[in-house]
Amino acid sequence: MCGRYAASRSPEDLVEEFEVDRVAFDGPLEPDFNVAPTKPVPAVLTRPARPATSDGRPARERPERQLRVLRWGLVPGWAADARGAARLVNARVETVADKPAFRRAFAARRCIMPADGYFEWYAPDGDRAGRRARKQPFFIRARAGGVLAMAGVYEAWRDPSRPADDPDAWLWTAAVLTTTAEDDVGRLHDRMPLLVARDQRDAWLDPDHPDPRSLRDLLVAATPGRLEAFPVTTAVGSVANNGPHLVTPLPADRDTAPLSTLF
Repeated sequence: MCGRYAASRSPEDLVEEFEVDRVAFDGPLEPDFNVAPTKPVPAVLTRPARPATSDGRPARERPERQLRVLRWGLVPGWAADARGAARLVNARVETVADKPAFRRAFAARRCIMPADGYFEWYAPDGDRAGRRARKQPFFIRARAGGVLAMAGVYEAWRDPSRPADDPDAWLWTAAVLTTTAEDDVGRLHDRMPLLVARDQRDAWLDPDHPDPRSLRDLLVAATPGRLEAFPVTTAVGSVANNGPHLVTPLPADRDTAPLSTLF
């Protein structure tokens, strides 16, 4: 699964990397080295063309690739309320096209959730003397550097308790797609985020993709050797902590040295 990740790229970097047409939010996009469920996250998505509407919204003559800030934890469009979103941060690729919470989003509202990397926890010594060993967090990132283009799905949920002209009447949320971890990172956890290859981004983000059955074929698990993992400070376990020190490799010592044999 993916339960924590880091996203520190600037809007300018993301606009260039993902060929974004419009930044659809105001204000800064602060770097976040400890993204947790229900936190705001950057996402790249393509909104379809539309005619002008009676409420004054102008026409969108062609599909538009946008950089938006969404909340991590998907709220289905049919949900009565936003409770439970923290449980829907991941969608399994094996069932995303059929599961009621995700299938409409998968069909027409797919996105990319840029990440520096993501965290997994591992207990290297198992259960010691009847006590559960403290789990060691690892940070997993691209070995060659660069952003991870995590595949996601998104929804726009209408809050029925708010008037139509309330700027917070619509809640935009997202979930990360995951698959079986078959690379070395599978030693840490059996699930990992799916990635969108650069040459498949246009097709994945296309809201009018002509063959929904082929969508899963656009996604790839990281090829062997593409990712690297290293132990990091346990401070990442608290969402109150943030900063680049959370993704800095721990220096080798007698406590962390055995972990290097995992990779």
